[in-house]
Amino acid sequence: MPSTHDDTDDVPSADGVPSADSIPSADGIPSTSTREPEPNQSEPTESEAAPNPSPGDPPDRSPGGRELTVGVTMLAGAVALIGILVGGLMAGVSLAGQVFSAWQSAGPLSPGVVGAAMVGVAPGLFMVGRARIWEEVRTLVLPLVIVLLGLLAVSLLNADKLQAAEGGSLFLVLFSLGWVAVLGVLGVCAVGCLVRQYVKPGRPREDRDVPLEDQGVPREDRGAVPLPGWSKPFLAVLGSAWFGSGVGLLALPGFWGDFVPWQVDRPDAQALGVWGLALGVGVLGALAEDDLRRLRPALLALPGIAVAVAVVVSVRASDVDWTSGPGLALIGMVSGLLVAGVTGWRLLSAPSS
Repeated sequence: MPSTHDDTDDVPSADGVPSADSIPSADGIPSTSTREPEPNQSEPTESEAAPNPSPGDPPDRSPGGRELTVGVTMLAGAVALIGILVGGLMAGVSLAGQVFSAWQSAGPLSPGVVGAAMVGVAPGLFMVGRARIWEEVRTLVLPLVIVLLGLLAVSLLNADKLQAAEGGSLFLVLFSLGWVAVLGVLGVCAVGCLVRQYVKPGRPREDRDVPLEDQGVPREDRGAVPLPGWSKPFLAVLGSAWFGSGVGLLALPGFWGDFVPWQVDRPDAQALGVWGLALGVGVLGALAEDDLRRLRPALLALPGIAVAVAVVVSVRASDVDWTSGPGLALIGMVSGLLVAGVTGWRLLSAPSS
């Protein structure tokens, strides 16, 4: 009986090569396996595999600088809380015409001004926690370290004037001992935080321009906002005035104390000198930084200090010699802090920024 042979199995492929289905296997039985179909498209490239960012997604931009450590943030928050509590107590008692200080003071105004400065700087210190890199807070944190170490040094150098040594009331004696202890702990922590911060490696900053219409890019990542040219001479004079006054009161309190428009003694003059030095370093540091985006905490602290000091000095106006040269200089220097801070925030919040 003739076999039914399928002629299609012997038909070669179009290119003259037998198809894989017609090639017999090693045992003479035709293979029934089929070739895996090749994919219709090649493997996607890296650029094709990556998802396309949506128009609302900001590009990956690094602000550069050293990443802010947790220690600096915690230090700033702790000092802010202590400043509000202790500084508010010192300023409040001063407004009532009483002396509340860790040392024997010549009058209520000097402790009140020191306490007011402690309260006024607190909003800027609380803002440190919102920063991402060290360069955004160093114009405030470095002066803060000067204040902590400076007040500790003034307290130790004038240990014979402390309330504990003079034998004041029990509350003032305990306050003076706590003042020195807390400043000592905060000073050690501040030095440690600075060392840890500067050991941390930095990243290069991207300074390429970003168009303002690119609404997906946060403002803080759009590059530097330099200080206006007209503001730099003003900041140079203001910073130099505070820095020079602070150095003079610290180094020669007996001589420079006569330039304070109210009665002060040695520890009062040196404590005021510490704050003057810190404010001078902060203002001159802002001038050197030349970037409003990296001055946010400092810009908030300057008007806070100015307003708080102005309130204390205004309430105790009878203790101030306003007609003297130092009295007029005090008005100009405190007003300069307020103008610098408010102007900086207005420039920073302008649409072009």
